[in-house]
Amino acid sequence: MMACGLLVRLGYLNFIPAYALIVIGDLFGDILWYLAGYKFGMPFVRKFGKFFNITEQDVEKVENIFHRHDSAILLLSKMTMGLGFALVTLISAGLVKIPLKKFVFWNALGGLLWTACLMAIGIYLGNFYLTVNSVLGKIGVLSSIVVIFIILISATKYIRSKF
Repeated sequence: MMACGLLVRLGYLNFIPAYALIVIGDLFGDILWYLAGYKFGMPFVRKFGKFFNITEQDVEKVENIFHRHDSAILLLSKMTMGLGFALVTLISAGLVKIPLKKFVFWNALGGLLWTACLMAIGIYLGNFYLTVNSVLGKIGVLSSIVVIFIILISATKYIRSKF
């Protein structure tokens, strides 16, 4: 998302199509994780939960909490995606059977905000890159002129000293 923001700032991508495609792709992936939890969550807990110290009672506790605060959990999970809890939340939302429409709404809203923030950081970094690139380019040209000037003066002094 930040890389796309950078590419937008450098003029390689248009903002609206890039933003829309990122949000749609991210949402599609999240829906797949939700469906995995919805379809395979409880069978997985029943069969392998003991290896992860997860019981059906634990799932019931999560379900109670999730259904009381589902909107906030989904939105915050999306907005803190970088903290590593998003995947667990997406699967858990399917596992506890949060309605798909509600899941998609809150996840899409969080995705719109999260993507905008990360693309804004990329655009800012693009501005920084262009500034640094411009300044370094000018410094490089100026340094080259100074070096050439010093070489010419040194060569002139050397030639005069020999003759």
